[in-house]
Amino acid sequence: MLFNSYIFILLFLPLTVCGYYLLGKTKRYNLPKLFLLGMSLWFYAYFNIKYLYIIVISILFNYLLYILFFKIRGPKVRKTLLIIGIIANISVLFNYKYLGFCTENVNLLLRTDFVVKHLVLPLGISFFTFQQFSFVVDSYKGLVPRYSFPEYALFVVFFPQLIAGPIVLHDEIIPQFQNENRFRFSSENFSKAIFAFAYGLAKKVLIADTFGNLANIGFEKIAYLDSTNAILAVLSYTIQIYFDFSGYCDMAVGLGLMFNIHIPQNFNSPYKSLDMNEFWQRWHISLTRFFRTNLYFPLGGNRKGAVRTYVNYFIVFLASGIWHGANWTFFLWGALNGILVIISKLFSDKISYVKKKAPFVMWILTFICTNLLWVYFRSDSIADANRLLTRIFSCNFGAIRSDFIDVFQTAEFSCVSWIISKFSESAAQTYTLVLLVLCFAFAVFASVKMKNLNERLETFKPDFKTWSFSVIAVIWSLISLSGVSTFLYFNF
Repeated sequence: MLFNSYIFILLFLPLTVCGYYLLGKTKRYNLPKLFLLGMSLWFYAYFNIKYLYIIVISILFNYLLYILFFKIRGPKVRKTLLIIGIIANISVLFNYKYLGFCTENVNLLLRTDFVVKHLVLPLGISFFTFQQFSFVVDSYKGLVPRYSFPEYALFVVFFPQLIAGPIVLHDEIIPQFQNENRFRFSSENFSKAIFAFAYGLAKKVLIADTFGNLANIGFEKIAYLDSTNAILAVLSYTIQIYFDFSGYCDMAVGLGLMFNIHIPQNFNSPYKSLDMNEFWQRWHISLTRFFRTNLYFPLGGNRKGAVRTYVNYFIVFLASGIWHGANWTFFLWGALNGILVIISKLFSDKISYVKKKAPFVMWILTFICTNLLWVYFRSDSIADANRLLTRIFSCNFGAIRSDFIDVFQTAEFSCVSWIISKFSESAAQTYTLVLLVLCFAFAVFASVKMKNLNERLETFKPDFKTWSFSVIAVIWSLISLSGVSTFLYFNF
């Protein structure tokens, strides 16, 4: 069940919201929590019932560790339990996500023929594993108060953030479920929720999916691209992943607010960044926080000299790349990001000077670097990525492909094109080309200059303008749902 599907928007969501507040009226506040827990489990099981067994066992195991940390005070036993918890959580993630990849590479390296049964990757396993990993570590440190099992389970499976984050901490979510006011309907929060959900839905359906269609064509036909079309293919993916992930984060915030739950910010206009270090302070904020807390600091952070600090940075970005997927493309993507962040740290004084004097120069350099790095992130192999980059830098420019132009001939735009063609065929062709250019220009402008959701919610007013936008965005998105398109981060 996807946020951008008819069954979710027209059935699951209204049913869940109504049930939550109706049970809240009974003032038996465990009932809405249990109801929301049950609906979240249904949401997850809808993808594949087998996934449900995995996440339930994971929740039971980690909650048991949490209880044992409360009961056992001996430092050696507690440390042993911590090690068991870390190994168990990482082992489950490794088994489903990395075992096949590692086996393939061992076979290639040693010329062996080990066979591993193909396992379907459970949705959101990287997210709920890391979330519980942090919880176990905090439990070991004595930083976690008493939580009931339903509260803990709901913290893990709360459906707005279950599949693609953010990776929330227990003290950001569970205390909200303990507040009785959360079960009382708030027109202010609900107005914000509808706006946020509509804003994210429009980003996903109207922008991300459209540019995703062009990116798919480009990355599948690398051999047939000249420099012009290779650049457009890469820029399309840059736009797609931005609005896909941004759209998901906005929808997650909106869905949380529908239940009076404030989900932390996970996306802060990263394409506004003026260097790669700033980019990673804005992109996938909760993942960066996780690696900073659970890897960078334990490695020594910046306390052991400059060289060790940069090595720690590099290790963190390698881990970030591997977290995204079992492919050498992600490994290289993480490594290259690490190198660029280290460079931005090494030359921070000079970069700061250029930022003040010529911020546009730093923005364009950062944006170009981001685009080029996304090539490795999106490609099926390093060889494919290198071929696409070769196409870009060959400087063999030509006309825009007709199938690229056709991507933007959606029902609403093709109608205009048809009307123009009745008067002039050449004018209609010019219109389609201008439309493509305008769509790219708008998408880049929106990602760089327009306010993000958090900035809009700070000055939010539930007036006619915002309600009109919300209604139009939802209706337009529902009409445009030609097929169910998953969010890109569901794959991680």
